[in-house]
Amino acid sequence: MRSFVLAIGIDPQKLLETVGLLGLFAVIFAESGIMIGFFLPGDSLLFTAGLLTFGIEGFQLANGNIVLVSVGCALAAIAGDQVGYLFGQKVGPGLFKREESKIFKPEYVAKAEIFFVNHGPKAIVLARFVPIVRTFVPIVAGVSKMHYRTFVTYNVTGGVLWAVGFTQLGYWLGRSFPGIADNLEVAVLLIVAVSLVPMAIEILRHRRSAKKLAVEATDLEV
Repeated sequence: MRSFVLAIGIDPQKLLETVGLLGLFAVIFAESGIMIGFFLPGDSLLFTAGLLTFGIEGFQLANGNIVLVSVGCALAAIAGDQVGYLFGQKVGPGLFKREESKIFKPEYVAKAEIFFVNHGPKAIVLARFVPIVRTFVPIVAGVSKMHYRTFVTYNVTGGVLWAVGFTQLGYWLGRSFPGIADNLEVAVLLIVAVSLVPMAIEILRHRRSAKKLAVEATDLEV
């Protein structure tokens, strides 16, 4: 299989072959809600994990147990966001005043805040499919003191859709189309693009709604 190497130099296949199942869970946990994990390849890693669970090139993750991989990744993702939320609650507004460093950039938090404000609770689900934003949105939710039960509901929904969806997709595509291993780069790019469709629809819907309200406000002024 040709390796899909991200711009930051992380090869999902080699990473998984090195760290194994527990390492996979740790990466998903860190990428979901700990600020140091925003650079990790969540989407491509989940997809590749599913593909490797089916087994390619003599390597099989978790002895082919896709249920274990999918459920484990979902739980890790949900737990990561929970930690992010609690961290945001504890740190509070001070997070926005934190100085820039080689790892942390205030603009990441600012983008996540805008995303959260624009989409409300649904941002917890939508952000799962947006690199970097997904790491900081649960933290912003905590800073904003979003109702905890509401956060948990959307967190579980988003974690399951993201983790189970990508791993199962990788597994079943690998099972149905063995040749996909030779074109992993293209497959991952297409899958990531498709995953952004729901978010794109939501953004368009939000803009249309905002435009409609603006027109109604203008009519009222007249």
